[in-house]
Amino acid sequence: MIKIICVGKLKEKYLVDACLEYSKRISKYSKIEIIELKDSDITEERDNILKHLNKDYIITLEIEGEMLDSVSLAKKIDNIFLNNSNITFIIGGSYGLHEDIKKLSNFKLSFSKLTFPHQLFRVMLLEQIYRSFKIINNETYHK
Repeated sequence: MIKIICVGKLKEKYLVDACLEYSKRISKYSKIEIIELKDSDITEERDNILKHLNKDYIITLEIEGEMLDSVSLAKKIDNIFLNNSNITFIIGGSYGLHEDIKKLSNFKLSFSKLTFPHQLFRVMLLEQIYRSFKIINNETYHK
């Protein structure tokens, strides 16, 4: 199962629609759950994130994390699923992630050194997860 914990609500309809579309596509390969948490101070965000963590493999999205290309991300996800039934991705709020959450991370992933709007980033993450499943299954989509 893929779980995405994200701070902040989607406000724009086109972003909601994009997330729904990619979630639907991903559901062909894996169960998916998106947990939206309210924006607040970083300590409250930490506490809210911790309530949703289990013994999953945790991937935090951090600007300081490791950058992978799409094929490498697909291999990473495929390898994680060999030993873990659940992967939880965590997207922090505008203040980033609390150090306590970063310490729990099994893998720190960065998409870029650039800063992206959190709402748009959720779409980007979902698209890359979908792309990863297409690559893993040797299906056309990825170029």
